[in-house]
Amino acid sequence: MSDISKKFVPAAPGEAVIRVRDLVQTIGEQRILRGVSLDIRKGETLVLLGKSGGGKSVFLRHLIGLMLPLSGSVLCEGVEITTLTEREMAPVRKKVGMVFQDGALFDSMTVYDNVAFPLRERGEEDEAVVAEKVDEALGMVNMRGHDAKMPVNLSGGMRKRVALARAIISPPDVILYDEPTAGLDPIVSDSINRLIRRLQRRMHVTSVVVTHDMVSTRFIADRVALLEEGKIYFCGSVEELMASGDPVIKDFVEGRSNDAVL
Repeated sequence: MSDISKKFVPAAPGEAVIRVRDLVQTIGEQRILRGVSLDIRKGETLVLLGKSGGGKSVFLRHLIGLMLPLSGSVLCEGVEITTLTEREMAPVRKKVGMVFQDGALFDSMTVYDNVAFPLRERGEEDEAVVAEKVDEALGMVNMRGHDAKMPVNLSGGMRKRVALARAIISPPDVILYDEPTAGLDPIVSDSINRLIRRLQRRMHVTSVVVTHDMVSTRFIADRVALLEEGKIYFCGSVEELMASGDPVIKDFVEGRSNDAVL
C-alpha cells in the first residue's frame, strides 16, 4: 500500500468524498473556471449542468488529475490531489473512474482487452481472474457476448457501455461521466440513464454526470449543480431547480436563448 493510500479518510454516507474549493483554470487566454467550489457527497448522483464550452468537462478532468488548476484545491477523501505526481495519482485513479464522452476505447483492442486493460495495467497476471472480472463487468452493462468485437463494429451506445464496463472493473468508489448520452437517440439514452442508476444502487457508487440533457437530469440526479460563467451558480435538488424563478436557471431549463430574433 502506498503512502497516499494510507492518507485516505473514507467519507460516511452524505459526507463529501470529493471537496473542490476555488478552482481556477484557463485555456489559452480564456478563463474557463473562475473559482469553482463544490462538494460531491458519498453515494449520490450529482449532475453538473452548463452551456456547451462552459467548462464542465474541464472541471471533471481536475477530479482525476488529468488537468492541474492554476489555483484552488481538490480533496479526495482528505487527500489534496492537485500537488500529487503522476505516480502518486495511481491510488486516486483506483478510487475514481471516468467514462469519456467518446468512450476513449483503444481501436486496436477487442472489447475484452479494452475492459481488461485496467487490471493488466495494475499488474494482474492471472488470466482466469481477468476473465472472471471482465465477464462480470460486461454482464453489469448488458454487453456479454460482444467481447470479441472491435470498437469499430460497435454502435455509439455499445461503445459507452464498454467504456463503463472498463471504468467499473476495479471497481471505483466514484464514477465520472462526461456527456454519457451525447449523440445517442432517446431510447438508447434512456437505457444509459437506467444503467447509471442501477450501478449506483448495486455498487453504492458515487456518480458525477456532466450533461446538458434535462431529461437525463430529471431521471438520474440526486442533486444538480449549474456551472455558469465559470462558477457554480446553483446547487440543489431537481425539484428546487425546476421551481426556481431565477431567469438564468429558467432559460437553461427551458432551453431558451436571449438572442434577438432576426
